[in-house]
Amino acid sequence: MARAEKSRAASTASVATEKPARSADRRPLYFAAFLVLADAALVALIIAFVPYTKIDWDAYMSQVDTFLEGERDYTKIEGDTGPLVYPAGFLYVYSAIKFLTGGQVFPAQILFGVLYIVNLSLVLLLYVKAEVLPWWALGLLCLSKRVHSIFVLRLFNDCFAMTLLHAAMALIIYHKWYLGLIVFSGAVSVKMNVLLFAPSLLLLMVKAMSIKGVFFALLGAAVVQVLLGMPFLLSHPVEYISRAFNLGRVFIHFWSVNFKFVPEKLFVSKELAIALLILHLTTLLVFAHYKWLKYCNCYVCRQLHWHRVCPIITLPILFLVLLFIAFSVVENTFSDTFEDHSISRCGALLEHLPFYCLFITAFAIFARLHFVGYMVFTY
Repeated sequence: MARAEKSRAASTASVATEKPARSADRRPLYFAAFLVLADAALVALIIAFVPYTKIDWDAYMSQVDTFLEGERDYTKIEGDTGPLVYPAGFLYVYSAIKFLTGGQVFPAQILFGVLYIVNLSLVLLLYVKAEVLPWWALGLLCLSKRVHSIFVLRLFNDCFAMTLLHAAMALIIYHKWYLGLIVFSGAVSVKMNVLLFAPSLLLLMVKAMSIKGVFFALLGAAVVQVLLGMPFLLSHPVEYISRAFNLGRVFIHFWSVNFKFVPEKLFVSKELAIALLILHLTTLLVFAHYKWLKYCNCYVCRQLHWHRVCPIITLPILFLVLLFIAFSVVENTFSDTFEDHSISRCGALLEHLPFYCLFITAFAIFARLHFVGYMVFTY
């Protein structure tokens, strides 16, 4: 009896001590909800009073018109800014947008405004779950002029690609790996640049899943790509793959950010591309071995669970979120295709992520140096 009473008293005391912690934990949620409402009002004001920036919208609509007229040869689908270079998911998304908006800019801005709020909600969810910021610092996520512009003033396809990516990340932190891979594949189908996050995703998968699980997850992602590209793969497969997934495309020197200081002749050379690729892969391998896997107490080969000699581990949410960003920033650092509007994908719209590492990134004045702060995080 005495022991039972003591256990009841202890449980009552523990409940009493847990209540303040639970109420404190809800503050980020309440503040995030406030930020969503406040930013929705800001987006409405931007749409109403800031002029639309004409860049790619007309080209998108022209490409969609050609697709809707029945053309399935990717080499013949072009717009004002050149040939179509995005996978099939892009055409489906913007065909739906054209159907909903009639191709008009203003209703499309409203649609993209809603998309911005959805994306912001997903990003806030990632931060709240990762517990990487104090609750009041979540407001930093709403202060990016560039991100607002990309969504509601320029209507880029990056918006849909990154929103789908963040949805995939949200599913992954809840350990919905198979569904997360399907959504990730959908993001790739809108814009191939999402593949920049594939190395981090693969590393997380081999650390958290069995080889069988990794295989079926990747198979599901591949099936999504095949199904979305089926109309083009059945009629003009070579044209579709070579245009939608062209890894050897030479970009225009004028739009470069990282390597504008390089002469144009060197910029378009294969020698520079090969050198950057080697630096890129070397950097990823170095950080993977010495940083991202240092807590595993084993090499990468032991993470593959070939013989199931170790149990499947549950990865920290903070590690899941940060590793996505770290890989992408490394890749964009050594990318000669990095452009101004690429900020929405290189930082996954999580541009204020390492708040507790601000002392590291403070000296990184130029965007291409930001990777230093992202790479040396600890958790």
